[in-house]
Amino acid sequence: MKINDVREKTTEELNDQIYSLKEQLFNLRRKKAVGQLENLSEIKRVRKDIARIYTVLKERELGIK
Repeated sequence: MKINDVREKTTEELNDQIYSLKEQLFNLRRKKAVGQLENLSEIKRVRKDIARIYTVLKERELGIK
């Protein structure tokens, strides 16, 4: 996910996306614990997507950009 794609979405859409990404992260961590996760970089990608969304939400809160 690109940062420009995140900035185009509304705050409500971003909050919904955070919820779904956190669910996805939980499932990936559970798969990793059981040994079923094949691509470990998937966890890193989801964590970075969550961080991007939080960054945009904070920018909006502070009135930056």
